[in-house]
Amino acid sequence: MEMFRALPGSVAREMERFDWGQTSIGPVETWPAALLTTMRLVLSSRQPMCFWWGEDLLQFHNDAYLPMLSGRANALAQPFRQYWSDVWDGVEPFVIKALAGEGTWIENLPLNMVRNGCPEETYWTFSYSPLYGDDGRVAGLLNVVTETTAAVRDRRALEEAYTVARAHLDQQQKHEEELKLLNRELAHRMKNTLAMVQSIISQSLRNATSIPEAAATIGGRIQTLAKAQDVLTGMSVTAAEISAIARTAVAPHVDAENRVLIDGPQVYLSAQQALGLSLAIHELATNATKYGALSVPQGQVRLSWDQQPDQGFTFDWRESGGPMVIEPSRRGFGSRLTERVVSDLFNGTAGIRFEPEGVSFSLVGKLQDAADLER
Repeated sequence: MEMFRALPGSVAREMERFDWGQTSIGPVETWPAALLTTMRLVLSSRQPMCFWWGEDLLQFHNDAYLPMLSGRANALAQPFRQYWSDVWDGVEPFVIKALAGEGTWIENLPLNMVRNGCPEETYWTFSYSPLYGDDGRVAGLLNVVTETTAAVRDRRALEEAYTVARAHLDQQQKHEEELKLLNRELAHRMKNTLAMVQSIISQSLRNATSIPEAAATIGGRIQTLAKAQDVLTGMSVTAAEISAIARTAVAPHVDAENRVLIDGPQVYLSAQQALGLSLAIHELATNATKYGALSVPQGQVRLSWDQQPDQGFTFDWRESGGPMVIEPSRRGFGSRLTERVVSDLFNGTAGIRFEPEGVSFSLVGKLQDAADLER
């Protein structure tokens, strides 16, 4: 036992007290030189190491290896397969190779290990190397090992944190892009609105017979623009659903149920098309209230639209039940806006017909496609 006293560490003291005669490798005095040399090398190392020797692969280890055994029973002289039965399936392929004379190395091997009576996910980086006896045959295997559980968990936490941070950055970038799009659209819409207001004021003053008439006309038209803007603000910055635009434009002129019938599929207009059509509907509704179908209790207006293939679009306004219609001798700004401006916005044709049974308006054009709506 003198050799154990010459070796450092608590494991050497434990080995000195251990009754090796009760094991398959027998008393220390009978141990082969190869076993003694390996034992001295392992016990003197500060690297976590263990080895298994003999037919039963009994375990030896050094003081640096003791933290690996935390929460487990004493491993000294225990048979490899029996003591490490909880991880045997994971390490057996490496054991077989080492016992066949082939060294192995593995990094961050996951092993479900029992510690303190509970299974725990652990990770290990280790090498298994064959150990040769005095006769030159493989008599055991050496394990140089580092537990990497904490490092793997830390890396996993960092990766998860990075993923979360990357998602936040992507979301922030998306918000910034949406804000830029919003600012561009608001600037574009403001320019269009100011241009339309300027045209409304200029044309209304030019065609008015008095200042009060001009003020009333301008006020009504600008109020319609404001309501249309409210509808657009409540929807996408780039598109508005036509039924909301139509109902908002005719709402001030509806005095009874079924006076204005609205029918058509769900169709989205660009902001500019929505403003233009809203003003056209306002002009038609205003004239219908003054002179047409909405000026008498039995009159009725029907608004309808449809979407055709390849972004085609049709819109119809038809009055019925009103006074007999006489075509005016002079067309005002309202009529020109309804026909010319709207037709240009929809890249099509539009026209008002003054038929005896009622005024009608038809538009045939194209909706702006998705690429146009994004600009």
